[in-house]
Amino acid sequence: MRVAEDPADREACFAVRKEVFVGEQGVPEGIEYDAYDRGAVHVLAVREDGVPVGTGRLLLGEAAVAQTGADPSVGSLGRLAVAAHARGLGVGAALVRAIEEAARARGLAAVDLHAQTHALGFYERLGYEAYGPEYLEAGIPHQAMRRSL
Repeated sequence: MRVAEDPADREACFAVRKEVFVGEQGVPEGIEYDAYDRGAVHVLAVREDGVPVGTGRLLLGEAAVAQTGADPSVGSLGRLAVAAHARGLGVGAALVRAIEEAARARGLAAVDLHAQTHALGFYERLGYEAYGPEYLEAGIPHQAMRRSL
């Protein structure tokens, strides 16, 4: 697990996202990548042999406020994706914790996210609480959630 700081790591993050969101879930590629990617903190999970298996991102400041409607002390966790062959191995939980650690290191008080509704239980087990109404994002039902750090 590492923060994706060099271009190769960022490309690996985008490749995992493409595999999961575009390939598996049918999210249009044109909306999967956005202007927020440039300033986000990206986290990358790799197998021991270096193969990328998961990613997620943390938005900060105004970018986070645009996603959460919250104050700037709340980060926005998003684009969490784990390759199909690595699911059930704890990669997703490790990515969430790494993103939370990045948020803490930057002085944030909480993390919000937009969970696909089928994943609510996963995030609840990690301490997130749902709030607000269910809504559609990229044609997929979602629920806003938050965890104080």
